[in-house]
Amino acid sequence: MGKSFPDQLAAEVRARRASLRLGQRELAELAGVSERFVRFVEQGKRTVQLDSLLALLDTLGLELRVQTRTSAAARALAGQQAHGELRAPGEPDQSTDARP
Repeated sequence: MGKSFPDQLAAEVRARRASLRLGQRELAELAGVSERFVRFVEQGKRTVQLDSLLALLDTLGLELRVQTRTSAAARALAGQQAHGELRAPGEPDQSTDARP
């Protein structure tokens, strides 16, 4: 099984910081976050603040991307939507059509 997202992120941040020859304290100052936060990210802690993480990544010249992937859950939702089984919030239920 592959590495978890926090572990992958930790490795990427550590490698990029090292390639830029920055210490954790220096990176923290440049990004406007605490040194402790940098340490937590590099340790793969799962309780980081997204805004702070984005500032840290921006300082390192990295970006976080969200991509569509085909998971079983995503396929199931797409199938429900295609068959009219999935409604947007507030959309009336068409399955109980009251035709005369």
